[in-house]
Amino acid sequence: MRTTIKSLKKGEKAIIKDFDIDTVPLKLLEMGCLPGNVVELLQIAPFGDPLYLNINGSHVAIRIETAREIEVEIIKINL
Repeated sequence: MRTTIKSLKKGEKAIIKDFDIDTVPLKLLEMGCLPGNVVELLQIAPFGDPLYLNINGSHVAIRIETAREIEVEIIKINL
């Protein structure tokens, strides 16, 4: 199973691994949504769409359809 931004839980951080360049808006790429960058899920809208994210210091809201296309690797926090 592929892990995507859509599958993150609130407060979880992940590293962007891969995505199809044709499915992700150029504006999102310009704001730092690139492989190797850290993404954190900050908030989920009341009806589940959009998702509010912190991507390398930029706060952005993205639709669920876009979130499903961005593959990530969840960062495990050891306590």
